[in-house]
Amino acid sequence: MYRQTNKASKNYRKSYTNRKFAIEQESFVEPQNIPELRRIIEITDYDNGEPITHKLELYKTDRIDCYKVLVDGKLWKKRIGWSDILAGIRKALPRLARE
Repeated sequence: MYRQTNKASKNYRKSYTNRKFAIEQESFVEPQNIPELRRIIEITDYDNGEPITHKLELYKTDRIDCYKVLVDGKLWKKRIGWSDILAGIRKALPRLARE
């Protein structure tokens, strides 16, 4: 640890108290309220001849960037991240082979 002189420690304390006072003077902006339903993803599948539509509803959870996902009204995952949602969609709807 480096040795500090009396003059340096006094300047440090002054700058800290000045910064604390400046932060108190700044206007506080209240964070935006996030709605419960964050995103809706609708997927229409035309592979079987008739269009089938699936609806994914993404709700907020207690963690940042995680969602509670309902697929067609049924709970799929209680808490899942965005990249895992996209991977799940990719695996659930595979491509059809060429004829």
